[in-house]
Amino acid sequence: MKINRPGASSLTRNELEDLDTLKVLIEGAIADGVITGAERDRIRALIWADGKVSPQELNLVQDIIWNKIQTGELVLEWN
Repeated sequence: MKINRPGASSLTRNELEDLDTLKVLIEGAIADGVITGAERDRIRALIWADGKVSPQELNLVQDIIWNKIQTGELVLEWN
């Protein structure tokens, strides 16, 4: 589902680079089919590195992690 955000500003070059970095980190973390506590902490730290969480960052987490957990393709390890 596409969500429109009227009045939302375009992403800066740095924000786009941050999203790419987050995507690479997430893809590496899910490669073995398990998200460990340490991987979850690294993802969370990267998302919060600038002191805020963007809708685009949340979308990446939703699309890449949570959807795979819901379908059984990925397991979230509980520590």
